[in-house]
Amino acid sequence: MAFTKDNNDELCINTIRTLAVDIVNKANSGHPGAPMGMAPIAHLLWSRFLRCNPKNSHWLNRDRFVLSNGHACALQYTMLHMLGYDVTIDDLKAFRQLGSRTPGHPEVGVTDGIEVTTGPLGQGISNAVGLAIAEAHIAATFNKPDLELINNYTYCFLGDGCLQEGVASEACSLAGHLQLGRLIAVWDDNKITIDGDTAVSFTEDVEMRFKSYGWQVLHVDNGDSDLEGMYNAIAEAQKELFKPTLIRLRTTIGFGSKLQGTHGVHGNPLKPDDAESIKKLFGFNPEEKFAIPQSTSEVYSKIAERGAKLNEEWNKLYAQYKEKYPKEAEDLERRQKGELPQGWENALPTYKPDDPAVASRKLSETVISKIAEVIPEFICGSADLTGSNLTRWKSAEDFQPPSTKLGSYAGRYLRYGVREHGMGAIMNGLAAYGKGLVIPSGGTFLNFVSYAAGAVRLAALSHQRVIWVATHDSIGLGEDGPTHQPIETVAHFRALPNCMVWRPADGNETSAAYLQALQAHAPSILALSRQNLPQLEGSTIERASKGGYVLKEAPQGKKADLTFVSTGSEVAIALEAAKILEGQGKTVRVVSLPCFEVFDTQSREYKLSVLPDGAPVVSVEAMSTQGWSKYSHEQYGIDTFGASGPYAKVYEKYGLTGENIAKQGEKVIDFYAKRGMDIPSPLNTCFTHVL
Repeated sequence: MAFTKDNNDELCINTIRTLAVDIVNKANSGHPGAPMGMAPIAHLLWSRFLRCNPKNSHWLNRDRFVLSNGHACALQYTMLHMLGYDVTIDDLKAFRQLGSRTPGHPEVGVTDGIEVTTGPLGQGISNAVGLAIAEAHIAATFNKPDLELINNYTYCFLGDGCLQEGVASEACSLAGHLQLGRLIAVWDDNKITIDGDTAVSFTEDVEMRFKSYGWQVLHVDNGDSDLEGMYNAIAEAQKELFKPTLIRLRTTIGFGSKLQGTHGVHGNPLKPDDAESIKKLFGFNPEEKFAIPQSTSEVYSKIAERGAKLNEEWNKLYAQYKEKYPKEAEDLERRQKGELPQGWENALPTYKPDDPAVASRKLSETVISKIAEVIPEFICGSADLTGSNLTRWKSAEDFQPPSTKLGSYAGRYLRYGVREHGMGAIMNGLAAYGKGLVIPSGGTFLNFVSYAAGAVRLAALSHQRVIWVATHDSIGLGEDGPTHQPIETVAHFRALPNCMVWRPADGNETSAAYLQALQAHAPSILALSRQNLPQLEGSTIERASKGGYVLKEAPQGKKADLTFVSTGSEVAIALEAAKILEGQGKTVRVVSLPCFEVFDTQSREYKLSVLPDGAPVVSVEAMSTQGWSKYSHEQYGIDTFGASGPYAKVYEKYGLTGENIAKQGEKVIDFYAKRGMDIPSPLNTCFTHVL
C-alpha cells in the first residue's frame, strides 16, 4: 500500500515536539533533543503501522515497541498519552517527579504500555531481540497452517550510544544468525552523544557492520520531513521475512531549537526564549503549555479505534482457534495467566543420604531434563558452554532458522555463542514477551555472570523471571585458576535487590532452587559446583525451599557451643568439622543457607529458630565474606583471589577442610566463652528490615 499524506501529519508531529519541550521544561530535567528529532518517525510508525490497542495493552498479538535510547522517554510517554493508554496529561506534567508514572527512563510495570525497562544503552535493542525470538517461538509452537494466531512485529528505536555498547553488538549478531525477520530497528542517526559530535569517537561504518551480521540495512537521509521515505522503509522492512532490518534514519537532534544539531539540546531543558521560538515556529501559542490541538486528538483517537478493531478481529480469530484446537488454546491461556502446569513440581527429583555424590551442575541437568518434559514454556540455552553447564536435555531441539537445518523456531534450546551479556539481555526480552509465555534459562560460568551484570540488574528491577544456570561456582573448579574462580560474584548479586542467589549443597537443595526460581517474580542465579557433593542427611526440598534450615540440631536438652552456617560445597565441610568438634565433647549445630533472599522472607520466629540466641555462629564459604555478618558473628572465607591447581589442593591451601574449620570453630568457642556474656543471634538486631 502506497504512502498517503494526511493533512494533519505536520501538526501531529509538531505537537509531539512541543509536548517534549513542555514535559522536559516542566520537570527542569530530561532529554528533549531526541524526542524532537524522532517525532516524525514516531508519528509515522504509530499512525500507519503499529498494531496496538491502548485499552488492552496486554493483547497477545500486539506489535511490541522498545525505546532503547530510553533517555528519550518523553517521546514514548507522549505517544502513549495521545493514543489513550493509561497515561494522563497530569502524568506528563509529573515527568521525573517522585512517585510519578512517568519516571526518568521507561520502567515496565510503572507505565501502561511500556514493554521493557530501558535506559542503560544497548539493553533495549538486546531486549528487542529477545522479544523477536519469543514471537518466532510462540508462533512456531501455536500457529496452524489454517490459522496464523501470532505474527506481531517488534519495533525498536535506538541511538548512537546503543550501537556503541557491546551488549547490542552481541545481541544483534545473534539476531542476524537467527534470521529474525519481524525485528525492525530504527537508528536515530543524529551524530550527537553527550560528549558532542560522534566524529570524536564513533566513525565506523555501522551499515556494513549490520550487513555483516546478516541484517537488511535501509536508510532515509531526511528523517526531519521525508514521511514517504520513512513509510517506504518500514514497508520494505516488513516484507523481508528472513533478515532483521536496521533503518538508518538521519535526523536533526532538537529539530526547531536554536541549538538544533548540537549536544546542547541532548540532555538539558531548553531556555524559555528557545521554547518560545520553537512554539512560534510550529504555529503554537508560546504562552500555552501541554497543548494538544483538537485535530491531533482526533487523529490519534482514530488510530486507537483502529487498534481496538484489530484486537477484536484477532479475538474472533482466536475463537475459531480455540474451537478447532482446544488443547493448544488451553495451554496458551494457562501460560498467559502465569500459571505453571498442575503438578509440575512432582517431576523434581529427590535424594537420600546414601545416594551417590554428584556435582550440583549435574544435579541441575537432571532437574532440567525433568522439568523440560512437563513445563513446555521452559526454554534453556548456554553461552557456548553447553557441555560444561549441562543445560541441554537429550530430546531438546535447537531454536534455529529452519533454513539452516539445525533446528526450528519451535526448538527450546538456544545457542547464544560466547555472548554472556547479550544472553542476559535477550533472556529479559524473552521473559517480557508475556506473563508466562516463555520462561528463559541460560548457562555460563558463575564468574562470567558478572559480564552480564547490567542485564541481571534490569531483570531484578523489572521483576522478570529469568534463571541463570551458573556453574563452576568457586575455587572448586580447580585448574582454570583465579581468572575463572569467582570470589566476589555471589556477594555482588546477593547485594542486588530482588535477585535470588542459590548455592545448593546437594540434590534436594538443587531441586528446591528450581522450585523457587520457577515461581519467582525475580531473576535467580543458581551457583552450581563442578566437584561432586554428597547427599546430606536432613535435607529435603521442603526445608531447603525456605532458603535456610537446620541441617544438624543440638541434641534435645543440650545447649549448643557453636553453630556453623554454610552454603554449597562447604556445607559438607562444616558437617565434617562439627563431627570433629563433637569428638572433643563440643555440641555443634549446622545450618545450610542456600538462599539469603528467600530466607530473609521467612518469619522472624522461624529465622531465629534457625540462628538462635545463645551460641556464636561461624559462616563458612569459599568466597568473599562480605554480607555474612548479617547471619554470623565470625566469618571464614576467601577475601583474595583463588589459585590454579587440583580443587582439593586449592581448598586445602585456603584452609577449607574439615580439620581446619574445626580448629577455627574451637577458637571461636574459646573466644566467646572467655567474654562471659550472653550471645544474641546475629539476626537479633534493632534494624531487622531496612527499605
